[in-house]
Amino acid sequence: MSKGLNVHSEIAPLKKVCLHRPGDELLNLPPDDLGRLLFDDVPFLEVAQQEHDKFADILRGEGVEVLYLEKLVAEALDSATYARTEFTDQWISECGVKGKVLPKLVREKLDSITDTYEFVCKTMAGITKSELDIPTASTKTLSELVGTDADTESDLIVDPMPNLYFTRDPFAVVGNGVNLNRMFSVTRNRETLYGKFIFKYHPDYKDVPLWFRRDSAYHTEGGDVLNINAHTLAVGISQRTEAAAIDIMAQNMFWGGKGCDIDTIYAFNIPVSRAFMHLDTVFTQIDVDKFTIHPGIMGTLQVFKMTKGVSKGEVKIEEMNDTLEHVLAQAMGLDSVKLIKCGGGDPIAAAREQWNDGSNTLAVAPGKICVYQRNTVTNDVLYKEGLDLLVVPSAELSRGRGGPRCMSMPFWREDL
Repeated sequence: MSKGLNVHSEIAPLKKVCLHRPGDELLNLPPDDLGRLLFDDVPFLEVAQQEHDKFADILRGEGVEVLYLEKLVAEALDSATYARTEFTDQWISECGVKGKVLPKLVREKLDSITDTYEFVCKTMAGITKSELDIPTASTKTLSELVGTDADTESDLIVDPMPNLYFTRDPFAVVGNGVNLNRMFSVTRNRETLYGKFIFKYHPDYKDVPLWFRRDSAYHTEGGDVLNINAHTLAVGISQRTEAAAIDIMAQNMFWGGKGCDIDTIYAFNIPVSRAFMHLDTVFTQIDVDKFTIHPGIMGTLQVFKMTKGVSKGEVKIEEMNDTLEHVLAQAMGLDSVKLIKCGGGDPIAAAREQWNDGSNTLAVAPGKICVYQRNTVTNDVLYKEGLDLLVVPSAELSRGRGGPRCMSMPFWREDL
């Protein structure tokens, strides 16, 4: 398989994908901290891993090379002499540990792990009070005293990153480059550090073009980015992606001078709610002319069509107020597209299955899609529409509020 990145479509045959197998970060999810860590429930790790392994096996069975985020990061850190030290310094600066003593103890804990892969997994899992030999009160600063007192609410010294198995969001591959995102939540923004080091040091992926950088002033996430074709991108304006971030993408993709073929971006203004977290929770492409959609997005949408101008740096913006069906058909150069409603349009089934990501699918080829097993009503509709379904067990994975597309970041698709 070739080095580098190549993704110009959501449905072209998938050849290489980045996943993260759920790990000990899910064991460090105290119920009192769930809201802060963006979870609604505590998944059962053993079953979540079994389900995720099945997901990976399904992909391999379709000829997809499965790459694991944790392994890629370890390979990147091992590829350059000072990469691990550089990573540790930045990880500690962003992990929320304050004072004079605790950062030193955390560093000692990490440095004691000689195996780089285990080291990476530990940075993902977080660190608890019981793992450190915390000194007595007389040797600590006030912030350390308050933050590590035995009676404080949390036993976490460093938060875990439980959302990491949703590899779609920290970075987004577009063409031969990548959006290295600044994420909406402080809880998740640390996840982008792994992408930074993969795309800086990994022998297969270093120095790929960056269409967006994690130190941007504006936030964006990969679930809001859909590759329509080699020249066209769809991006959601959502709770997680700001319009100003899309302005930056447009400048860098249109005028970055790095060989990007994108010359048109459709920016979809979607409602701010948990159900419409990202654009890919609203609709995903499943075939050349078919999409799954959340019925709640039906009707007239505010969409902005951004196109590359004539003079350098010029971006033309046209506001469109039209139906999703018409906008998508125009974007794809088709007379029409078919929108298949989550839950078959039944309000209760749609709400229930949208909660379990019934509209969030991953295409491995045109018309062949990964879906969650539990969304039985939606899956039955998709079967009747002639789609080939690759069914993923989802009792525990779905507790993280993300579907097969959320759990995957394609690195390489064949060109249609």
